[in-house]
Amino acid sequence: MTQVWRADDRYRGGDADAGIDTRHAFSFSGHYDPDNVNFGLLVACNEERLAPGAGFPLHPHRDVEIVTWVAEGLLEHRDSTGEVSLVRPGDVQRLGAGSGVRHVERNAGDEPLRFVQMWLVPGTFGTEPEYEIVRGIADGTPFALPRTEAVLHLRRLGDGERTAVPDAAWTYVHMVRGQAELDGATLRTGDAARIADARDLEVRGQGSAELLIWEMHAEPSYG
Repeated sequence: MTQVWRADDRYRGGDADAGIDTRHAFSFSGHYDPDNVNFGLLVACNEERLAPGAGFPLHPHRDVEIVTWVAEGLLEHRDSTGEVSLVRPGDVQRLGAGSGVRHVERNAGDEPLRFVQMWLVPGTFGTEPEYEIVRGIADGTPFALPRTEAVLHLRRLGDGERTAVPDAAWTYVHMVRGQAELDGATLRTGDAARIADARDLEVRGQGSAELLIWEMHAEPSYG
């Protein structure tokens, strides 16, 4: 079963006066919908748009895996373990919060920054915080998320090009840019598809397209 969520259906958050525009796919912060708290292990998929110099001051996280994909601009990351990075388009960043970590995120460039940040529930809690960044990940390279039963796939498609959707109990497709067809539906920038028990599906590019696909084989367990 494929359920399409349009970009315009996302909950709008952020702080316009601080140069922050956020679009939430799931219940988040001041917005709560009991029927939309997660899909598989994914509990947040936020599209963040930051003006030059804008950002999020030091704030904490615990027992969540945070994966960031920069679509446009330059993201600066600093955290309480001493990690400092500049994240560019094509890089995959992972912050495993574990037993607790604090971090700062801001637009370090002179142009607007747009990035997608995704939070997943790990399979074990209270572990040591971890940080990694994969520079310039190649199209089609799977990124297996440690401590979870989840894999991220990056796909870039030209007009008419096709790619298989991974078979999984929970599959989440986020359109970073462009347009593509999935299971009879047209997805555009910011749209997403949630697929339960995906089998033998494919995505076809309509013009150029860039998309992130989460392959998940579990739901959160807090016991």
